[in-house]
Amino acid sequence: MAELLDYLKRAVADGASDLFIVAGSRISEKVEKQLIPISEENVFPKETERLISELYARANRSIEKYIQGGNDDFSLSLPGLARFRVNTYHQRGSMAAVVRVVVFEIPDWRKLHIPQQIMDLAGETHGLVLMAGPAGSGKSTTQACVIEQINRTRACHIVTLEDPIEFLYRNQKSIISQTEIGIDAADYESALESCLRQAPDVLLLGELRENEVIRTAMTASETGLLVFAAMQTHGVVNTIERIVDIFPTQQQEQIRMQLSMVLHTVISQQLLPGINGDLVPAYEIMRVNNGIRTLIRENKSQQIDNAISVGDEGMISMEHCLLTLYQQGKITKETALEHAYYPEKLLRRLG
Repeated sequence: MAELLDYLKRAVADGASDLFIVAGSRISEKVEKQLIPISEENVFPKETERLISELYARANRSIEKYIQGGNDDFSLSLPGLARFRVNTYHQRGSMAAVVRVVVFEIPDWRKLHIPQQIMDLAGETHGLVLMAGPAGSGKSTTQACVIEQINRTRACHIVTLEDPIEFLYRNQKSIISQTEIGIDAADYESALESCLRQAPDVLLLGELRENEVIRTAMTASETGLLVFAAMQTHGVVNTIERIVDIFPTQQQEQIRMQLSMVLHTVISQQLLPGINGDLVPAYEIMRVNNGIRTLIRENKSQQIDNAISVGDEGMISMEHCLLTLYQQGKITKETALEHAYYPEKLLRRLG
């Protein structure tokens, strides 16, 4: 019978994002979106209770909240191994848990094939940088690589607000303060208001959802901060429109004006199945210049795609990126068309 520590070590060694402890099935880990069983046999309620009780003991946390409410969230750090974010819950009358692995090492951006024009954002000093993409598309990893680049090269106070914390940074040239929503602060809005009193130079927001958080993030950008934030949106244009649409109609003109002034870059990211069985990142990158600023302000965001397609100032459309990946033999034609924002445009270019 394997011990909890064995499973946690295995998950870290395999580069897993999550570990699943659920009665009635084998203990499994998620690696690159694939579930992989790692226990020899199915585990049953007594075994899941034993493992989850050990999670609480190692975190030095009372199990009372879980018993009373049926679910709980907490963090666990094991020196020399990793930090873990634990969610415990009931299912079919038994204890269950999903353990998120929070690694200590930031991945090498070169090995992840992150474009240089994204890494160059580490040299910027103000403005709002948005990272868009569906859940599991690698947004957090890309942001972490840029934050780590700032950490290595500049003397800044970097504040991160995340739910959950996905990477742990070691202070180098910068000082990094990491706040986990739900544990260190009640919500994004209160955490954001607090962090603006902490003399930050760079601010990382895990995700923009509520309009007050978006408004505060834009205001922070106006005051001279470099703000990174993520949104679960699909494409640059959709991201801009989603921000405006979150606000009431009577406020949208003002929001477009403010957004046009503070927005610096929008990156839309996807992870595609590669020919070699790996995951291949694809990016759309928009830098806000005077022309795009005017399009945002005048509610002509649908014309932004044409400005991106020209390719000035390091901009790249998703279709151009997919075409390049196909020509390089990294993805199939079918994959390229399936993930294109405008498949008919890409099909013409593919001939």
